[in-house]
Amino acid sequence: MRKQTVKLVTTGIFAAMITVMTAYICHIPYGMNGGYIHFGDTLIYLAAVFLPRPCALAAAAIGGGMADLLTAPVWMPATVIIKMLIVLPFSGKNGKLLCRRNIAAPFLALVISATGYYVAEGLIFGSFAAPLASVAGSVIQSGGSAALFYAMAVLLERSHANVRIRQLLGGET
Repeated sequence: MRKQTVKLVTTGIFAAMITVMTAYICHIPYGMNGGYIHFGDTLIYLAAVFLPRPCALAAAAIGGGMADLLTAPVWMPATVIIKMLIVLPFSGKNGKLLCRRNIAAPFLALVISATGYYVAEGLIFGSFAAPLASVAGSVIQSGGSAALFYAMAVLLERSHANVRIRQLLGGET
């Protein structure tokens, strides 16, 4: 029971941090259609390596969805789906945060995110030509989130905090 409670609470904390980081910290409006650049995906990547997959999917969907609900509601449905999808390339099964899979995962997340928002913008606004301009924002957002993820992963591993976090969550993800 305690293990499930810790996972649920940690999922909620990640969702809240994702919301705040996405909606308010380094929130840079971009383009004409209400989109914005942020680095909240960093926390989604961390959730993906620490939490069991269902919990990471929930944290990403809730955190990203709430951020859009607060700042750009038109994007919320697409964001919920896209943020869940960017969790999938990551793995928490390895003891190291920066295993080979997690080093490559942000690049796959970039492709998923850029493609997802391109399609969403085309569907929402009825044109698939105009959203091409938004791809640069997706690359900046995903690239910045990747750089922060790598930096945080190195710090967590060097300080051995990743081991303590995994123990707190029951040693499995």
